[in-house]
Amino acid sequence: MPTILVTNDDGILAPGLAALAAALRSLGEVTVLAPEKNWSASGHVKTMHKPLRVREAATSDGRPALACSGAPSDCVALALMGLTETDFDLVVSGINPHANLGQDVTYSGTVTAAMEAALLGKPGIAVSTDHDPDIGYGPAAELGLRVARRVLERGGLPEGVLLSVNAPRRAIDAIAGTRLTRLGKRDYRDLLLRREDPYGRPYYWIGGEGPIALPGAGTDVEALAQGYASITPLQMDMTARAAIEALDGWDWA
Repeated sequence: MPTILVTNDDGILAPGLAALAAALRSLGEVTVLAPEKNWSASGHVKTMHKPLRVREAATSDGRPALACSGAPSDCVALALMGLTETDFDLVVSGINPHANLGQDVTYSGTVTAAMEAALLGKPGIAVSTDHDPDIGYGPAAELGLRVARRVLERGGLPEGVLLSVNAPRRAIDAIAGTRLTRLGKRDYRDLLLRREDPYGRPYYWIGGEGPIALPGAGTDVEALAQGYASITPLQMDMTARAAIEALDGWDWA
């Protein structure tokens, strides 16, 4: 029976985590190790200068789990380096209650947990959706299950590759299908907001309106806009190969 590690970036009590773990139990033996607090938009974190603590806990549906004081990527690292003494076949992260599209993958703790799996030689899948309370997490959980099953059937993923999976905001029978996509683009409209505390000292928030998805053929953004689920393969080798030739003509001396 396959062994599957499930984590997230929204914390041990997030309902999306429980839904994903429940779906994956039909596929294999599931261990849940997730952050004890919300780490949304934390990016790829590696805790090096303070101890990490792990305690027994439960997911929102009451199932036994482990909670960690560290980030999502810490959870994956601890598990794969021997904390649970299980040789995991697969790491699945989610379900994030917001889609992770385009540049979001660099910020997302959900996606970077799957990145940590790829770095440590295990197949990693990140599952996200724009959550609708009337629809629930069922469609995204079913999509995560289907993708996980296929990855295990095919013997894993290419070295250094992970999958970012996004489910559209639709019931399962209303999803138009699944597309293999590339990363799209979103226009972030961030603003720097300055405030003062009661002592007159300034502090800052990064605020502004939510990002706007930019159109692009074959992208994850386009797929979700058209009602399709998207599966985007990402790679850990971030070398900008197309820029090497252009930069080679510069005088680097």
